Amino acid sequence: MRRRIAHGALELGQLLAGAAIGLTAPVLLFLMVISVPASLAAGLGVLLFVAAVWLTRRLADLQRRRVSAVLAEPVTSPYLPLPAGLPARARTLIGDLATWRDLTWLVCQFVLSVISVTLGLGLWLAAAECLSAPLLRALLPSQTAFDPAVLEITGRSGPLTWALVPVGAGLAVLAYRTPRHLIAGQARLAAALLGPTSVARLSARVDQLTTTRAAAVDASATELRRVERDLHDGAQVRLIAVTMNLGMAEDVIDTNPAGAKALVAEAKASASAALTELRDLVRGIHPPVLADRGLAGAVRALTLTSNIPVELDLRLDRRLSAPVESAAYFVIAESLANAIRHSGAGRVQIAIADGGPALHISVRDDGHGGADPSRGSGLRGIQRRLSAFDGTLRIASPPGGPTVLHVELPCAS
Repeated sequence: MRRRIAHGALELGQLLAGAAIGLTAPVLLFLMVISVPASLAAGLGVLLFVAAVWLTRRLADLQRRRVSAVLAEPVTSPYLPLPAGLPARARTLIGDLATWRDLTWLVCQFVLSVISVTLGLGLWLAAAECLSAPLLRALLPSQTAFDPAVLEITGRSGPLTWALVPVGAGLAVLAYRTPRHLIAGQARLAAALLGPTSVARLSARVDQLTTTRAAAVDASATELRRVERDLHDGAQVRLIAVTMNLGMAEDVIDTNPAGAKALVAEAKASASAALTELRDLVRGIHPPVLADRGLAGAVRALTLTSNIPVELDLRLDRRLSAPVESAAYFVIAESLANAIRHSGAGRVQIAIADGGPALHISVRDDGHGGADPSRGSGLRGIQRRLSAFDGTLRIASPPGGPTVLHVELPCAS
């Protein structure tokens, strides 16, 4: 019972908060109206207009947070970036459609909030009046009993007052349930007017795709440079050494068989090392175990080569697409390498869960923390790899640790 009373009081408080926001509409509209003649008369209207729009946007941001709490979905701000300088800022505010949508919302919020508060409080007052009708009749002044007309009226109204009790109970139930619908209505109106339009969402999506495409191209170019560097500095050098050793062995095989044998042995060792480096290079691009056993098997094989203990929590019920598995493997391998090389961790915990539309990856180490993408190429590489899939990376790494990486990688079939 106490919980219901507290819930009802909280909903009435939300209605009153909405009314307080809506009651600012006349003041802000008045400021915007007088800003026109003020700018013509004294040149102060521009400043007045910018101040009124600034206040309106702060109220709109407050309402967006309230809407996100009610509807359980975020409402993003659709405002254009403001340039420097008061005249340029005023021109941008006037040309921004979001400014006039905010004003439309403020007027609607004023009307709807006044109606909501009147209805919400009015139902409670009506319910209280009906429920207390018998008590009020009993507390009438006693001298009215000496008036035959009053006696006649009160005598006929006695059953009527008791009949109002169930009406009051029904009004109380209605008063308890109505505010939540009024709050939801205000939230839906605000979400429709304060959120970005379809054109703005499309423009933002195009910008995002442009950014992710550039990031994917950069990641591909970086990976290509890495492969070229590893081939040039590693396998290529060893293969050249193999060729030189075999050439020298061919020259001295008749005059110095023992020296030729040593040169051939050295060439064989160099060829074996080059083959090892080529295999490592191939694993870095797309490990064969990933194609053979899937992400779960590849991650298990990766943890077996770790220098520190690794705890695995794998919840995968299907094979994902090859690009998604490759990206997830890269994220885990890079995160594990960072934990071993830089964090001083003694233990790493890796959790992988297939959430249907997205693959959730969590990598936690007990190192000294302080991981920052702006200071490490490894984390930036993870971000670039995820951006090609519209994936997200969240890092929590306070000084002293622990470091936790949360990755969400879209993987819808």
